[in-house]
Amino acid sequence: MLNYYKTVEDFMNACGYLIDGRWYPRVTSIVSIKSKPALLYFYAEAKDYSSALSVTSQSAEEGTMIHNAIEAILKNETPEINEQIEPAIKAFHDFLTVHQVKIDQGEIEKRVWSPKHSFAGTVDVLGEVDGEYGVLDIKTSSGIWRDYNLQTSAYMGALMEKEPWEKLSPQPIKKRWILRIDQQQVCLLCGAKKRTKGGREKIKNGFDKNCVHQWSEVLGEWELKALENFESDFQAFLAAKRLWEWENEKWLKQI
Repeated sequence: MLNYYKTVEDFMNACGYLIDGRWYPRVTSIVSIKSKPALLYFYAEAKDYSSALSVTSQSAEEGTMIHNAIEAILKNETPEINEQIEPAIKAFHDFLTVHQVKIDQGEIEKRVWSPKHSFAGTVDVLGEVDGEYGVLDIKTSSGIWRDYNLQTSAYMGALMEKEPWEKLSPQPIKKRWILRIDQQQVCLLCGAKKRTKGGREKIKNGFDKNCVHQWSEVLGEWELKALENFESDFQAFLAAKRLWEWENEKWLKQI
């Protein structure tokens, strides 16, 4: 979905970062050029555009709370946990009983950029997962979508450049993962699942479509997926970047 800006300063602030006197477009802005049919379907289902924006805004706030709590846990701090997200945070603790995540100071929410290809982004976690060093991206979504391949390939591509990351990375970047953290209720009768996010309820039917559901308490869940085919994904990201540049040529010329 396209955004419109009144000034070049608005565009620069919304779509990128100023680093060492040079402006870099943001990875998430670039990836937004790719069509998202599920998002369009969500807007089509909404009561009106304002309602859709409200759900999106609330969902983003909930996602930020989960990210902040996870960040504090990884820093060995005591997070402030809103009861609204307790099941998701419990799921993250469950994840840590199965997989080992090792980080050093400063490797959470790390800004990275590519002088070669001119883009920048923020890595959720840069460190080891089960002894392998790479990029861990945390998502609070109902699934692991293919768009995430583009985003994480960009982070990995930037970090694979010799400069300015030689001092940051104690070893070569070899892997990238998506850690999905979510929460939902399960029908005790038919197995249907109800997910409430941003004030919006969505039910996936179980084996009995006529069931009068009896919902469980809200349960957290986690899913870890290692992403393969970096080169293919990175080339697709660079292609998306070129399309994004074409779409925003007016502003880029002013910059």
